[in-house]
Amino acid sequence: MPARPGRPGRRSALAAAAGCLLSFGLFLLAQRASHVTSVDVLVYRAEGWTVRTGGDLYAMRATHRGLPATYPPFAALLFTALTLPGTTALRVLTELANLGLLLALVHLSLRLVDVRPRAAVTLTAAALCVWCEPVWQTLRNGQINLLVVVLVLWDLTRPAAHRWAGLGTGLATGIKLTPALFVVHLAATGLARRRAGAGAGGGADTGDGAGAGDGGPWLRRAAVATAAFAGTALLAALALPYDSRRFWTDAVFATERVGHAEDTANQSLRGVLARLLHTGDPGPWWAVTALAVTGLGLTVAVRTQRSGPRATAWGALSCAATALLVSPVSWSHHWVWCVPAGLLLVREAAARGSRAWWAGTAVAAVLFCSYALWRVPHDVQTRPELRQNGGRMLLSAGYPAAGAAFLALAALRTAGAGPDRPAGDGLSDRALRDPRGRRAPRDGTSALHPASPRTDASSPCPRAPAGGSGT
Repeated sequence: MPARPGRPGRRSALAAAAGCLLSFGLFLLAQRASHVTSVDVLVYRAEGWTVRTGGDLYAMRATHRGLPATYPPFAALLFTALTLPGTTALRVLTELANLGLLLALVHLSLRLVDVRPRAAVTLTAAALCVWCEPVWQTLRNGQINLLVVVLVLWDLTRPAAHRWAGLGTGLATGIKLTPALFVVHLAATGLARRRAGAGAGGGADTGDGAGAGDGGPWLRRAAVATAAFAGTALLAALALPYDSRRFWTDAVFATERVGHAEDTANQSLRGVLARLLHTGDPGPWWAVTALAVTGLGLTVAVRTQRSGPRATAWGALSCAATALLVSPVSWSHHWVWCVPAGLLLVREAAARGSRAWWAGTAVAAVLFCSYALWRVPHDVQTRPELRQNGGRMLLSAGYPAAGAAFLALAALRTAGAGPDRPAGDGLSDRALRDPRGRRAPRDGTSALHPASPRTDASSPCPRAPAGGSGT
């Protein structure tokens, strides 16, 4: 009896679902064995409780480590919901929510890199990506990094004319300030496209569904994101006037509230400089370096969107890498941007059929799955990071090095000098949408088994994707 159409696809999806559940189950058991503390979600809960009881939000200290509130007051308003369940239930719910957000992140990342997010591919990629160090640390601490990245990627995978595109980025910025660089990126890209269109009389397709001169959708997204962020600040100011005034006039500038700059887990340029100079305060050296890298990174992020397949993905992840590098503190769990960046590298390697690209992707996978930075001596009291030798400095600078390498690769791609650059190897965002702006189906195709040379093969996420950037 002939097999019914679609049955192999269902079987592969069921097999991927079983593998994903097994991977997630083993992951949770490994977390229990490592004595997960969920310390950050307990701080969030304490912030929510402080708001509920009318306390001083930025004078609060939580857990045995005496950790302060560091996010904008709008986040604390949201955290009031965390005061409802008990501690044990809160930890379980946070883990389940973060695993769900990981699935959403992989789904949106596949859309971003022009791979149809079939269930089997999404589940397989999530089963592998859950083991990379940034994701491990996010779930171990009960962090909100996955939520922030999902909000931003939701915006970037909307049709160009979607009326709410930009809302997610604005909300993410209201919760955690680092996504603000994406608002600048959206505006700069829109202005650059508008200038290009004025100079070229229209402009060619840029690979994301808009002509070179079509900057309107990008500027609209930037405007929506700005309005959404302003709305969060206004809401917080009305509900928490004292805390809002204190945050925007004092706490936001106190980088020492977040943690020690030299901490091994601080995978930003400031952390690298602090360890290199053997000081907890790299001072003007970091400020000058951060300004220069911000300018260069945003230039690369804007210019890489001008042409070629997956232009939006390269631009967005270049912006993410820049934000992670220049943030005063980028803990290792902030680098969950490695998931979409890794999927992009896999997509490029598959499209190009290049051994060099596959080798680079494998190196990135090893870096983000090796947990190498934790092999460096670190201690809250004795601060051995201030006495590192050359080898230990290299081990504790892996993520910034990966972020810098990603920006360099994006710059080479823009200049047309990237290794094995194809003339045109994938579906653009325009090809994925029907005339009304909705994503068009690709009947009969598969991310792993393309129907034609224009729907290039892709493969699941590597065990640990390459370092892009975050929040």
